[in-house]
Amino acid sequence: MNSYCERVLHQLKQKDASQPEFLQAVEEVLASVSLIFDHHPEYEKMAILERLTEPERIIQFKVPWMDDQGQMHVNRGYRVQYNSVLGPYKGGLRFHPAVTLGMMKFLAFEQIFKNALTTLPIGGGKGGSDFDPKGKSDAEVMRFCQSFMIELSKHIGPDVDVPAGDMGVGAREIGYLYGQYRRLKGVSERGVLTGKGVGYGGSLARKEATGYGLIYFVLEMMKAAQMDPQGKKAIVSGSGNVAIYAAEKALQNGIQVIAMSDSKGYIVDEQLDLDTVKKIKEQLRTSLSAYPEMAGHGEYHEGSVYDATLKIDLAFPCATQNEINKERAQRLIDAGCQLVAEGANMPNDNEAIALYRQQGILFSPGKASNAGGVATSALEMSQNSMRLAWSFEEVDDKLRGIMISIHKQCQEAIRQYQLDPKDYVTAANIAGVQKVIDGMIAMGDY
Repeated sequence: MNSYCERVLHQLKQKDASQPEFLQAVEEVLASVSLIFDHHPEYEKMAILERLTEPERIIQFKVPWMDDQGQMHVNRGYRVQYNSVLGPYKGGLRFHPAVTLGMMKFLAFEQIFKNALTTLPIGGGKGGSDFDPKGKSDAEVMRFCQSFMIELSKHIGPDVDVPAGDMGVGAREIGYLYGQYRRLKGVSERGVLTGKGVGYGGSLARKEATGYGLIYFVLEMMKAAQMDPQGKKAIVSGSGNVAIYAAEKALQNGIQVIAMSDSKGYIVDEQLDLDTVKKIKEQLRTSLSAYPEMAGHGEYHEGSVYDATLKIDLAFPCATQNEINKERAQRLIDAGCQLVAEGANMPNDNEAIALYRQQGILFSPGKASNAGGVATSALEMSQNSMRLAWSFEEVDDKLRGIMISIHKQCQEAIRQYQLDPKDYVTAANIAGVQKVIDGMIAMGDY
């Protein structure tokens, strides 16, 4: 690592020692963009890295709400507005008990460069709360969202900060949040939130976007590596929107998805019935343990580690951060895996990524391969601004073009810096970081 990068990382480790997810994300990025600072030593005098790694604004607030029994509760709300050089802050809201400030900073930091890669005019931010919507009634979720928006509304706007959904925040939550924003502001600013229902300004293909985009990017990776997707066997971790629609697009392109998972276990089925998975997760909202009986075939296993006897070619981690450590990465390699592409945000820890690179496994970081979700959110913003609604096919075609463009940017970085053709980590980080740095310098933001 470049000495400048090392110095900044050391300073952050001292200041933010209690934020391991954030430090992990920064270390991964700085380790792979050292080449930029080798080529541009003048950036150190400009304090580019110090400015890039420090959020422009952090907002933390209390969220009081009442449950159905009349008991009051108080959760913490966050919004990290990290970097607005390329446009208004853009990034999701996450409602999950594990949400902390460090997690929000990690997600917002990653979001800056992911958004830069889309080539769309959006900066990076992230937010959420340690509120758990699971097991809550619609009325309880609504009351929480309304309380959350009372404070958040002071800090967002179509040209300031445009939140979207993330883990625990779907169309229901976005609807409640937008309804409260509209009441508080007295205006119909549809562009202030994305992931809305189609009937009030949402975009078609948004639900499918991250999963579809992942596979569009994977197909470009396979094409560049002269790999034929037909008949390749894949496992998908997770069974939420990203996982389901990654599996759907993979199946449409001849990839055989043989396993999916949830928080309690996983299913294995050579003839995977995705319609049954959708019914279980999108309608019944229950465990995949119901799959074998409902589908009439396949197996269900408890636990989070796939059977070591599985033989696969591709892996798409689409669940949550740090689900794959070095040991699990080695299991994937032992199973014959040739390509790993992230659908979730940072599902592989740094040791797992290092192992992939050592073993010559094709690997794509989430900032490149899962950018389809935020890209389509930005397309929703465009539709809101123009008072238009594009067809599913129009949005999907634009999404595919964006993912192809991201792959081309990675390939250009590989050529420019003479990287290993499989080193998408360094390529994606260089391409995203350089674009943000160029914007900072052009605007005198250094």
